[in-house]
Amino acid sequence: PRVHQPALNHVGLWVDNLAAAVDWLTAKGMRFTPGGIRKGASGHEVCFIHPRASDEFPYGGAGVLIELVQAPDEILAAHQA
Repeated sequence: PRVHQPALNHVGLWVDNLAAAVDWLTAKGMRFTPGGIRKGASGHEVCFIHPRASDEFPYGGAGVLIELVQAPDEILAAHQA
């Protein structure tokens, strides 16, 4: 989306198991961008939810590009209490 003040390209969310999240969301009808899970700019595994739904996949990011990011082990460990 075109957000000018402040400039916004996408929203990123840590997830504890990226592959499982993508499988679950796909089964529920979520549309992802082409490319699947891949190494992101900061070295973490990432996947993007497409901003728009489609006939085949009725759910999308409601106009927002959403990045799902595999949380690193230290983040996961910090939340295991």
